[in-house]
Amino acid sequence: MRKSITPNQIKENNRNLIYQYIYRNPDVSQQDIAYDLRLSRPTVTSNLSALEEDGLITKNGQIDTEYVGRKAVAYAIVPDFRVGIGIEILKNEVKMIAVNLYGEKILRYVYTITFKNEDVYFQKVCHEILCFKSSIGLSDEQILGIGFAMQGLISPDSRTVLYGKILDCTGLSITAFTRYLPYPCSFIHDADSAATAELWISPTLNDAFYLSLSNHLGASLITDRKLISGDHGHSSTIEHIQMESDGKLCYCGKHGCMETLCSIHALLDDTETIDYFFDKVRHHEESFQDRWHSYLQNLAKAINLLHLIYDKTFILGGYIAPYLSESDLAFLYEEIKKLTPFTESSDFLQISKMPKHNITIGAALPYIRDFLNNP
Repeated sequence: MRKSITPNQIKENNRNLIYQYIYRNPDVSQQDIAYDLRLSRPTVTSNLSALEEDGLITKNGQIDTEYVGRKAVAYAIVPDFRVGIGIEILKNEVKMIAVNLYGEKILRYVYTITFKNEDVYFQKVCHEILCFKSSIGLSDEQILGIGFAMQGLISPDSRTVLYGKILDCTGLSITAFTRYLPYPCSFIHDADSAATAELWISPTLNDAFYLSLSNHLGASLITDRKLISGDHGHSSTIEHIQMESDGKLCYCGKHGCMETLCSIHALLDDTETIDYFFDKVRHHEESFQDRWHSYLQNLAKAINLLHLIYDKTFILGGYIAPYLSESDLAFLYEEIKKLTPFTESSDFLQISKMPKHNITIGAALPYIRDFLNNP
């Protein structure tokens, strides 16, 4: 028997449709909403009043028209009606960012602290998160949730670190943080977090291989706008593909992994910062250019190997992304053409469209996305 739709469901659906329309079309008039959504003016009027009363939308001036008469009121959502917080846990610091409903940065903060898998560490980090939240003037009600981007593989329920060799935190539970925080919290693999940010900024992106070229190498496989984790949770862990049998020791215990050739740690000396290194490269200092070209050659080998398996767009993201230039892409293409057995076109490499703070922003976005699906 066919199930009928109740009046309350229709009312809720209309409310969501109107909110989504205003979200996608800032500063829109009541008339435009009614016309484009094919809803009656009374229905639109009552929903606008309810949404405004609940604080989700606001009047934002008037719309200029060429017609004589009273100008139409412009409506927009309240971007910080709800906020997501993204956290990146690193060896010697914790990066925090608060983003509004458009995924835009409200405030960012970096807290210096050495990771220890001990309660005192989690207590200190959570205290800093609460201070960070208070410094923005956010209420508890505004916080949708906190995503923690981790350098490790995460369980399907986002509550446990299944493999955390970098920080020695395998088995870490999200309860280490939630016991001190009054908000929903979850873990996300840092490469998946960066890929989530890329999907957010690129609504037409469907399939891609996202390479996170950061302190450590990571990747995420995107198919039909979804991140593929695999049957055992370790799809796209390309950092542990062995490229040199007698190469440098990887943190996984093996030698010559992609991690040892294509991460930032493989590029920089211990005393160098990434800004310092690329300043030398762009000023054509020979020793730095030689190191950069050697790194790009190794990256080209890795990309060629992966592209033979997954013939889709490759997005170069992570901490290195802001420093990549078109000439670097051209160099990569030339190196790849030396390696591939096919006639390779120069159109499958892209630099990330969200090169800054992508990991922290991406950790917050699942909470934003869930809210927007049901405001």
